[in-house]
Amino acid sequence: MDLKLKRPLVIFDLETTGLDLVHDRIIQIAYIKVSPNGTEERKDYLVNPGINIPQEVTIITGITNDDVKDQPSFKELAPQLEKAFKGCDFAGFNSNHFDIPLLAEEFLRAGIDFDFSKHQMIDVQTIFHKMEKRNLEAAYKFYCGRKMSEDFPPHKADNDTEVTYRVLKGQLDMYSAELQEEPDRRLPNDMDELAAFSKTNDNVDFAGRIVWKPMLDAKGKEVKDASGNTVKQEVFNFGKYRGQAVKEVLRRDPGYFGWMLNGDFTYNTKQVLTRIRLRELKGGIN
Repeated sequence: MDLKLKRPLVIFDLETTGLDLVHDRIIQIAYIKVSPNGTEERKDYLVNPGINIPQEVTIITGITNDDVKDQPSFKELAPQLEKAFKGCDFAGFNSNHFDIPLLAEEFLRAGIDFDFSKHQMIDVQTIFHKMEKRNLEAAYKFYCGRKMSEDFPPHKADNDTEVTYRVLKGQLDMYSAELQEEPDRRLPNDMDELAAFSKTNDNVDFAGRIVWKPMLDAKGKEVKDASGNTVKQEVFNFGKYRGQAVKEVLRRDPGYFGWMLNGDFTYNTKQVLTRIRLRELKGGIN
């Protein structure tokens, strides 16, 4: 269906060095500018972020430090982007939560006050989630073919437990090798593999104050074990030691452990931190 536009619409996406709005930078920006008369203009820029592109980002995006070393910085691109985006509305996937906030930060760092609040911002992901519900009732209808309200009274823990059990079995039926020709559409009937598939982050604690990150050698390359797997270590994900290995911080600044134990952190975070400290103390004794 053709778009009914009052103003040009910029559909865009960013690739970045990470997800931190303060510290991370854009390495690629692509957009399609659709005008009310239906004409389309496509642009795709690689951007020199001025900082290192982490290896995990290169693996995901295929963009290396060599790819961007001779490309313009965002500051150099900003004036022409501002001109292209003037008077436009914007659309993206998860753009209201990440892409637009980061793009606004980059404009400000370049000395351009691009006020997105004066533009309409359409988030396709939000539309998807609102139109295609992702709650338990929707899952029951999708995987089990019946309305949950017809079979169970709502908001009862025992009923929700039964529904969840049926949904899980329905998922394994729907994504079985017998019904799915494409390998990436199959789910194994194996709890270890399902748990790995269900994992959506690299948090060590539930609050995400400590996360798993690849261990790097002196040359900045990922350390591998004997099987060729990346060795990961616990890293702080907040505060003045963000991005630094927990064991190294506790060794250099022992008082930080006490500060966190007395601070406004979850019991789980404190438990995880204590386990790391005890492990490292035991290792030192050995």
